[in-house]
Amino acid sequence: MSTFNGEKYIEEQLQSILQQNYHDIAILIRDDGSNDNTVPIIQKYVKLYSDKIRFIKGSNVGVIQSFFELLHLVDLDASYFCFCDQDDVWMNDKVKRAVRFLQLCDTAGMYFSSTMLADQNLSPIKVWPAPPQKAPHFYNALVQNIAVGATMVINRAARDLVTSKTINPINLQMHDWWIYLCVSAFGRVYYDEQPTLYYRQHNNNVVGGHRTILHELWNKWRSFRKHSGHKLLKKQAMEFNKLYADQLDAEKLDQLKLFIQDRKSLKDKLQFLQRSKLYRHSFLENQLYKFLILIDYV
Repeated sequence: MSTFNGEKYIEEQLQSILQQNYHDIAILIRDDGSNDNTVPIIQKYVKLYSDKIRFIKGSNVGVIQSFFELLHLVDLDASYFCFCDQDDVWMNDKVKRAVRFLQLCDTAGMYFSSTMLADQNLSPIKVWPAPPQKAPHFYNALVQNIAVGATMVINRAARDLVTSKTINPINLQMHDWWIYLCVSAFGRVYYDEQPTLYYRQHNNNVVGGHRTILHELWNKWRSFRKHSGHKLLKKQAMEFNKLYADQLDAEKLDQLKLFIQDRKSLKDKLQFLQRSKLYRHSFLENQLYKFLILIDYV
């Protein structure tokens, strides 16, 4: 768990982890420079559960780098590693469900699930996001993240895969997207349509769910305006190419190289769309993706 000014909700989250029906759990928390009452609350829980909770008081490096520091500091005797947000509440079988999916995985494995979108008082709103229309795949991960990071669980092989390289966090969209990209390239990704946590929506969410179609469209438009011209997907793909290209099979490498190459003319862009196997998970998302290619946004 990476925390930052989470005093309002963190106790509920910690209680929900401690009450899991999968009991062999340890909690590693890194605080990312909070200036509210978050650290004293965590320290109280460390005293109460010294055998279960380990705490690192860090400086503010941002959510991506904070989670990667945690991945490097985990107990390597553990078999599975869960990503945890400070303001959600886990359903009591969350860990057990993930382990059931991952325990037979003989390679790098990643699990993720739907969530129960909830308001700040945990009153349910709806199941979110909608189930993926296709199976998780590297060709999707290059251009879309379908995994809610707070639901993600990885096995030790996946942890070793993503920590084996030194990443430049400035080139990553988000830590969970990067892990989806890495595991989909070399391992197995499992989706569980049953919600495993209450995904609390409030004014301070780093990434939030979409309550309505209009809300989703508005968020996409804001993102478009904020990131226009920055080629963030391409930057992330180029970072992946730099670190992992020599390990990819030929077909995936061909698609990766195709995606990161320059497309200066309309002819280049049309030829790319004709050859590319990359996809997003709905008809509208795919049309938007193709449009962004044509206007040189991606």
